[in-house]
Amino acid sequence: MRQELMSLPKTLAEDVARNLVMVANLLDEEPEQAYAYSRVALRLASRVAAVREAAGFASYATGKYSEALAEFRAARRMTGSVELWPIMADCERGMGRPERALAMAGEPEVQKLDKAGQVEMRLVAAGARKDMGQAEAAVVTLQSPELASNAVQPWTARLRYAYADALLEVGRETEAREWFAKALEADQGGTTNASDRLAELDGVEFTDALEEDAENEAEAEVEVKDEVKDEVKDEDEVKDEVAEPAEAEDIEEAKDAKDAKDEESGSQG
Repeated sequence: MRQELMSLPKTLAEDVARNLVMVANLLDEEPEQAYAYSRVALRLASRVAAVREAAGFASYATGKYSEALAEFRAARRMTGSVELWPIMADCERGMGRPERALAMAGEPEVQKLDKAGQVEMRLVAAGARKDMGQAEAAVVTLQSPELASNAVQPWTARLRYAYADALLEVGRETEAREWFAKALEADQGGTTNASDRLAELDGVEFTDALEEDAENEAEAEVEVKDEVKDEVKDEDEVKDEVAEPAEAEDIEEAKDAKDAKDEESGSQG
């Protein structure tokens, strides 16, 4: 990427690089923000393949599959590389065209992919089969030497997880549980939710301790507020009770004073 940016004037290259760094930093957690930065980079340097590729990934992360496919195609034309072929096929799936994704899985470009790329293409093809309602075919598509291997590669957990999910969809629950367990064993980076799927199959329910604590604190706060309200109410009632006799005494004294004044007026008369 640095090599590609060297074709730009220095100041422009630095501006583009900053935006690309933000795309990479935000892509997983804040894809919409990453997308915004990618559009800035695209306006600045649309003729740089790395920029088109970054824009494609940002569009893909936000579900803008048509935009993503256009950017990936542009990057591929610029570089001649086939490494984006699987994600281009997955964009076709995202656009509701699984048959096109499946057709891409049979193109000569797949043979030019490295092992990781071929596994990605297999995952996309299996997904396309499921999209088309061909669950059994999805299971067969995922059966491969890579799946049978005991060696753990960066893509092993995802491949095993996809196979377990496909097995579950066709009702092979026992086998599915076995492969979810194998996926979890290989998932050192936490890229799948295999542990949750295993728990679901085993009928285990997890309680979020943090959420439970927050709920308890909220309930305690409500109880304290209610107690304070009750105390204030009680104090008001006491004040009212104290005020009533005082008011009665004042009325009685006023009456006595009036009577005394009347008597005095009468005697003077």
